[in-house]
Amino acid sequence: MSSLLLKRTKSLYFSNFLIFFFFFFLILESSGTSSSKGRSFAGQKVPNTNNDSEELYKVDEFAAKALTGKLTTVFLPIVYVIVFIIGLPSNAVALWVFFFRTKKKHPAVIYMVNLALADLLFVVWFPLKIAYHVNGNNWLFGEGLCKVLVGFFYGNMYCSILFTTCLSVQRYWVVVNPVVHSRKKSETALGISLAIWILILLGTIPLYLVNQTAYISNLNITTCHDVLPENVLAHYMFSYFLSLAVGLFLIPALLTAVAYILMIKTLNASILVVSTEKKRKRAIKLIIAVLSMYLICFTPSNVLLVVHYLLLKTQNESHLYVSYITALCLSTLNSCIDPFIYYYVSKDFRDNLKNALLCRSVRTTQRMQVSLSSSRYPKKSNSYSSKSNGSTKSTY
Repeated sequence: MSSLLLKRTKSLYFSNFLIFFFFFFLILESSGTSSSKGRSFAGQKVPNTNNDSEELYKVDEFAAKALTGKLTTVFLPIVYVIVFIIGLPSNAVALWVFFFRTKKKHPAVIYMVNLALADLLFVVWFPLKIAYHVNGNNWLFGEGLCKVLVGFFYGNMYCSILFTTCLSVQRYWVVVNPVVHSRKKSETALGISLAIWILILLGTIPLYLVNQTAYISNLNITTCHDVLPENVLAHYMFSYFLSLAVGLFLIPALLTAVAYILMIKTLNASILVVSTEKKRKRAIKLIIAVLSMYLICFTPSNVLLVVHYLLLKTQNESHLYVSYITALCLSTLNSCIDPFIYYYVSKDFRDNLKNALLCRSVRTTQRMQVSLSSSRYPKKSNSYSSKSNGSTKSTY
C-alpha cells in the first residue's frame, strides 16, 4: 500500500514537471505556425497632441477586444470576489487562532502564520482589483497604488510557494527527527521566515521601478500592468520573470517533491503501529493539498508567464495573453487553499479552531483538557510519588 502510494506520488510530481516542459515547448511550436499578428498587450507609443507630458499608447484589435470583453470585465472580477469573500475571513481567523489560541509556537505554526499573513496582505487589496476590472479595466487609483497591487500580486504567489516548501521540509524533518530541541527549531524557523520576506521584498523591487499604468488612447482607459511598452516587455520583463519562475518556483517545487518522497519512504520503513498509520494518512492529505495547489495555482501561471514574455522577446508578439491573465487569476486561489493546509498539518489548529467556533474561551478549553487528562489517567494512590533534587513531584 505504501510502496504503491510512493510510486503514485513520484508519478504525480513527474507528471507535474512533464506538463511544465511539454506545455512550454508545445506553445512555442504552435506560436511558430500561428499567422495571427499583433496578439499581445504590448503598447505602441503614439504622439501626444495635447502638448502635455503624459505618454499615450494604443493596442491592437485583439488586445482591445480582450480589455473590453467579458473575460476581463466579468469572469475575472467574479473569481476575485469569491477569493476575497473566502480568503479574507479564513486567513484572518487563521491568524487569530495562531496568535491568540495557540500557545506553543512550533516551526510549523511559524510558517503557517507567515503564510496566512502573506495571504491576508494580498486579499485586502482585492477591492481595488475588482473595481479595476468591473470599470472596464480602467485604473482610477494612481500609479503608486497600481505598483503596490502588482507587487503584492506576484509577491504573494512566490511567498506562498516558499513558505509551503518550508512547511513541507519541516514536516519531513519532524518525521525523521521527532526529538529535537523545540526552541532551537523555532528560532531557525523565525530566521528563515525573515529571510523569505526580505527575499520577496528585494525580488519585487523591479516591479516598482517600471511604470505599471498606461493610458490607452484608442480605448480611453488607463490600464494597470495589462499594457506595458514594447521594449519593456521584450527585454526587461522576460529576464525578470524567468528568474522568478526558476528561482522561486521550480527549485522550491523540486525541494517539495524530494521532501514528500523521502517522507513517505521514512513512514513506509517505520514499524506499522497506530501512530505511524495516522502520520501516514496525514502526510497523504498534505501531499494531495500541496499537489493540488501546485497543479492548479502555481504551474500554469509560471509556465505562461515565461512563455508569454519569451514570445514577446523572440517574435515581438504573443497570442497567449488571455490564457496568461486567466492563469494569474486562478493562481489567487491559493489564498483559499492555504487554510485547508493549516487544518491538515496542525492538530492544535483543528482543536483551537473548533473551540473558537464553539465560543469556548481559552480558560474553558484548558479546564476541559485537564478534565480529559484526568479521566484518561486516573489517580490511583496519593502515596505514589517520586523525589528529584530534594522535591516531590507527582508522576501523573
